[in-house]
Amino acid sequence: MKPKSTVNDPQDDLFKTRLSDLINHRHTLCRLTHTIDWSTLEQHIAPHFSELGAPGLPVQLMAGLLYLQHTFDVSDERVVEQWLESPYWQYFCGETFFQHRFPCDPSSLTRWRQRLGEDGCEWLLTATIDAGLKSKLVKPSSLKRVVIDTTVQEKNIRFPTDSHLQNQSRKQLVNLAHELGITLRQTYQKQARILLPKIGRYAHARQFKRMRQALKKVKNALGCVHRDLLRKLTSDMTLSDAQVQVLAYAKRLIDQQKHSKHKLYSLHAPETECLSKGKAHKRYEFGVKASVATTLRECFVVGARSFAHNPYDGHTLSEQLEQVKTLCHDKLPEEAYVDKGYRGSGYEGDTKIIIAGQKRGITALQQRRLKRRNSIEPIIGHMKQDGKLNRCYLKGRTGDAINVILCGAGQNIRKLLRWLYLACLLLGFRRQQLRRSEMIQAESSPLSDSSCLKSG
Repeated sequence: MKPKSTVNDPQDDLFKTRLSDLINHRHTLCRLTHTIDWSTLEQHIAPHFSELGAPGLPVQLMAGLLYLQHTFDVSDERVVEQWLESPYWQYFCGETFFQHRFPCDPSSLTRWRQRLGEDGCEWLLTATIDAGLKSKLVKPSSLKRVVIDTTVQEKNIRFPTDSHLQNQSRKQLVNLAHELGITLRQTYQKQARILLPKIGRYAHARQFKRMRQALKKVKNALGCVHRDLLRKLTSDMTLSDAQVQVLAYAKRLIDQQKHSKHKLYSLHAPETECLSKGKAHKRYEFGVKASVATTLRECFVVGARSFAHNPYDGHTLSEQLEQVKTLCHDKLPEEAYVDKGYRGSGYEGDTKIIIAGQKRGITALQQRRLKRRNSIEPIIGHMKQDGKLNRCYLKGRTGDAINVILCGAGQNIRKLLRWLYLACLLLGFRRQQLRRSEMIQAESSPLSDSSCLKSG
């Protein structure tokens, strides 16, 4: 069924403590709670749920947990534990009284992400953009000019080596044979246990001829097990999709060579790709390409999405601008500032594309604005170090897309919290200055002087 609506009961409970009596209402999370439009968010998320079954958990609770998770870089289990300890986190998630039990099982966050999908998570990012506009952190005119850049979101895999992948595939084939009741001629378990440590030692000792011989033996063992299993499969055996996939991955590993395209780098994450971004400290990264769009002035994230199959940066430009238009309520940016990797994109939309180093066809004001194109680089760095963009633990291409969008929402929440904190300090400073000016005026007024003379 549809999620439960968040109801703030005004009545008191004799055995519970109201959160409004515990917290400081000037706290940034408390102020942010009133900045986000939760009712509108519930209306947009409700279509992702069925009319049948038990009612879902409240939207403000689950969306708040997802916000907090990607803001403070914690796992599904840890965000639930910290929610139980912090009254501010509970108030942010829509609770009226302080709770002493877990709000949900950590696995509920996984099911919520799967149910929302990429489209539903975009509404979470849109809610942060609206909150930025409401709190005046972002001006409406700032949405006309954006900065776009790409990065790599690494997948949670170990460094892909041929020996490890082939040995893991051989183990999967052996387990598949046990499930089907097939007796293999040989499993090569003892040979693999001896060869795998030797491969690393030979490489360290620069004995590459011996290393290649050991690698060949590991691959031959995979081929022998694969062929033996195929020979003993009969027509009356019905294989599931997962079992067919195990056989297909083993065939890919046997056939792929050093210079093959579309290699298999991980068995549990076959969508992983090898990307080279020209970094001196990390030549290759294994994951998916992610694109981020921020406002030129405030560096507020207004677009974030992933792209499969490692496309050229220029080919991602039109789809990224389309997402920015959707998240900003059908407001297409007038100018987009990009780096030299977007040259030759062939974009033919209404947005003016300004490339780094460009001299012709732009005004002096646009040249000055181009100097702020590098402002997106530290934002991506914060999304990786302070958020969860550095490594994706979610499954499949859908998990990659969801993680990128939620990382953008978490970055916006961090900026909003900092903005509300500084705004509170600035307001207190202005009030202090006003009081001082009133005291000075009161002391220097003629009424005060005459009163002093009469008293004298």
